[in-house]
This record gives sequence, C-alpha cells and structure tokens, in this order.
Amino acid sequence: MHMYIRALEKVASRYAPSRALSFDVVHVFAALQLIENSGRTSRDALSSGLALGEGTVKTLVKHLKMHGLVQTTNGGTKMTAKGKGICEGLLAAMPAETSLPRCSVALGRFNYAVLVREFGFAVRSGIEQRDAAIKMGATGATTLLFRDEKFVMPASNQDSLRKEPQVRRMLAEKLVPKEGDLVIIGSAEDEKTAELAAKNAALLTIFSHEKHH
Repeated sequence: MHMYIRALEKVASRYAPSRALSFDVVHVFAALQLIENSGRTSRDALSSGLALGEGTVKTLVKHLKMHGLVQTTNGGTKMTAKGKGICEGLLAAMPAETSLPRCSVALGRFNYAVLVREFGFAVRSGIEQRDAAIKMGATGATTLLFRDEKFVMPASNQDSLRKEPQVRRMLAEKLVPKEGDLVIIGSAEDEKTAELAAKNAALLTIFSHEKHH
C-alpha cells in the first residue's frame, strides 16, 4: 500500500519552484478512478467529475503523465499499466462507495459513504477523519466501525443505526462490510464535495496508519 500512496503524493507535489497546486492527493485518486471507470476520458469530464477548473485539470493530467500513470491520445486520457496497478491497489483498500440520504449519522444535504477495508483499528475518535473532510470544504464526516454485525461509533459499542433500518440496509448492501472495516461518511452542501471529503478522509486514514506487515 505504501508504494501506491507515495505515487499519489508524488503526483500531487510541485516540481521545481512552480506555483502552489490547486489539486490534492484525493483529486489524483479520484481522477484515476474516473479514467479507470470510463476507459478513457476527456479533460471536460475530469473537470466536472472532480469539480476542478480547466487549468487545474490540465496541470493534473500533466503531472499524471509525467509520472507515467496516464497517456493522452486524441480520444482522451487513458491509464497506463502503471496507473492501473496503483488504482487497483488503492481500490482494494477502498472497494466500495455509495451516496446516502440524510439520517442521524449523515447530517449533510448530501452524504457520501466510502468503505475502508480492515482499517477499523486505525481510528481513535473520528476527529482526524472529520478534519480531513472539512479541509475539502465539507461540513463534516462521520466514522463508523463495522463490529459484531453492527455499525458503531469509534468509542462506543452501541448500534448507531438501530433506529434507521433503511440506511443500515443500504450500507450493508452497497458496501458489503466485513468485521473490522471502516465506513467514512462525508457530508456537504453539494454532492461532489461530500464524495471528495469522504475519499480524502479515507485516504488520510490509510496514509497515517499504514499497516506494517
């Protein structure tokens, strides 16, 4: 996992004394996901899919190319074998995601949940995850652990969704969590921010608690 994370960080760092970048590690990951899902994609599609301006997307694609993760053709941007390997490695740790309706654990106008496989051990209180979400412009994030067939808050053993069977069912069906998994829900005023917030919090969790095998 460490190798994949370093690769994202390299793409999101400045080279030479260039201007500060207006994209982050999470945009690199989300861009790879978008390209992977569509086979090849245009800059316009990346711009709307990442909620980034045209100039920023141009720089992002340039960085991805520079590190050998994508190639550009007349038909759009597509992944190289190296890019594919990194994307698949990260998706093994974050294998499922879904949007969620407003409920007791997801208070935003828009809410987006990301599953982080086997990283339940890495969360103390959920504050780091919330801060990572807020950094992306979200109103906050909720972190739930999947333990004993229940979705619980980090410091509790109470079933957080006992009064929300519908939301519980959605998470179980869409994310298919296993014991020890983590679910991070980003909440925001718009859909894209909620999604990027959840992914940023998920990446941060993986980054700061790399499992040492």
